[in-house]
Amino acid sequence: MSSTKEIRSERATQAWEVMGMLASGRYRSAAGVEVDVRDAIGNAVARTIDYPPADSLGFEPSVGALRSPRLRVVDGTTLATARELAGDGLDPFILNFASAKNPGGGFLGGAQAQEESLARSSALYACIHRSPMYAHHREISDCLYTSWMIYSPGVPIVRDDGTGELLDVPWRAAFLTAPAPNARVVLERDPTRTGDIEQAMEDRIAKALAIAARHGHKRLVLGAWGCGVFGNDPAMVASLFERALAGRFFGAFEDVVFAVFDRSARRACIRAFEERFHSST
Repeated sequence: MSSTKEIRSERATQAWEVMGMLASGRYRSAAGVEVDVRDAIGNAVARTIDYPPADSLGFEPSVGALRSPRLRVVDGTTLATARELAGDGLDPFILNFASAKNPGGGFLGGAQAQEESLARSSALYACIHRSPMYAHHREISDCLYTSWMIYSPGVPIVRDDGTGELLDVPWRAAFLTAPAPNARVVLERDPTRTGDIEQAMEDRIAKALAIAARHGHKRLVLGAWGCGVFGNDPAMVASLFERALAGRFFGAFEDVVFAVFDRSARRACIRAFEERFHSST
């Protein structure tokens, strides 16, 4: 069995492999196929849009669109779940549980969380690393952060995040890079700010779903946003998603999957979502 240090080193190697691909516009798959992704990367970068905090989005469902969406919870990774939704010319929409200050989080050092997995498996880093969002959050002291989000469509996915192998044929997804409040730090500094955290999460969930709707996405991969190292309450986050999808955004989407990769002994995170939505095993 590989040690933790060896596993982290392998993840870092994969991350730098992706950085080489971003520089050259090509890579060699596990089967030895030369894959050219220069145009795909360029298109994704060119179409990336920043949505700063001041950019509030309204949403009204179109007439005749009020159909109940398929809502599911799966115990799996974001990319494995999204790949099942890809096809028919429709790119799935993926919510990236982002670092507020560092594009890709700690992926270059081999760190492992949802964003790091996305960054070392795709061209996402090329789309987000120049965003002014990161400097903005480094300049503020409040770890509630802001509702700044980055939308990147048509991003090529080049790696199987299960096996780690580079793919012969990339597939595409749209990413929304969005930081949740760092509830752990906020409450350490001021335990009375529970209400601020919940309001921020409610507002950001609404903004994320409005961006997905604005860009015509019908298949969404969401999850336990901010419920890892940021320490947000999974029950609260699941409840806010349920409220938004059953209320203002009812009928906006066809297939919404909560990918919750929970390997904890108590499995409290995935259970919170299963209590609100149907599970799928």
